[in-house]
Amino acid sequence: MIISASYKTDIPAFYGEWFMNRLKAGFCMMRNPMNRKPIHVSLERPEADGVVFWTKNFRPFLKYLDGFEKFRLPFYVSYTINGYPKSLESHVVDWRKSVEAVDELYSRHGIRSVAWRYDTIVLSSETSETFHVENFCRIADELSGRVDEVVISFMQLYQKTTRNLGEMERMTGNQWFDPNVAWKKEFAARLWELAGDRNIRLSICTQPELITCQSPARCIDTARLADLSGSKLDIKQLGNRPGCECAASRDIGDYDTCPHGCVYCYAVRNQPKAIERFRLHSPSSPFLFEDPGAPQFEIPIKTPSLFDDCEA
Repeated sequence: MIISASYKTDIPAFYGEWFMNRLKAGFCMMRNPMNRKPIHVSLERPEADGVVFWTKNFRPFLKYLDGFEKFRLPFYVSYTINGYPKSLESHVVDWRKSVEAVDELYSRHGIRSVAWRYDTIVLSSETSETFHVENFCRIADELSGRVDEVVISFMQLYQKTTRNLGEMERMTGNQWFDPNVAWKKEFAARLWELAGDRNIRLSICTQPELITCQSPARCIDTARLADLSGSKLDIKQLGNRPGCECAASRDIGDYDTCPHGCVYCYAVRNQPKAIERFRLHSPSSPFLFEDPGAPQFEIPIKTPSLFDDCEA
């Protein structure tokens, strides 16, 4: 089983201490997003085959990296670096700081340790086509030679996303719009060429209608983990929506827990709630976020592990 940590929230940026505590305990608890029932997730070998970190700021987790590596879990980082204005990403670290973190990961684990994400692509009065071309090239120039793939996607307009974007437009005056499929298809091909000029392969996440010369993204990628670990992973493909080519995984995050403030995010319905949940979060809890109104679960006693004495 691959551990996804997490496409619902940014664990490396905000919940690193919690994650390390759960590794030492050998398990964590998460909740079914539909019925909130608790689910026990083992974080120990052989049940856990590896970890995929999703983040917009890996820098806070760098202090835990030595301790994490002692658990001998292969990992890579799915690293979103957009360089967007504050109207779209109010609390995301400057993109140059993220490049520094990529440099550190590259120096320790090589070019396969990071997959760059330039997503979600948002078109607005502050992020025009010209902005995206210049911005994409600027970031790609800095990452060239340190990453071998960039994953892109365009906005998925869920009800909560549309509402949050509308509120952003009202508050900041940054008018957003959703281009048609033909435009997206042409623009994706242009980005593919720009990435290729920098020896970076471009793939598209869960939008097969836009694929021409590109490949579909595998954001949970057994081949990448196998390259990093030196052993093949026999895990079936099990995407979480049509067009998704990810391998089967267990995501251990929770919705409405990420304080980054990205208005296009599908995982946050209510930003004040996300900030409050982060504030109330306990690093010692088996759950990322305690939900008193949800069904409870008796925590199992952990058996001794080889790594009980690992230091974070």
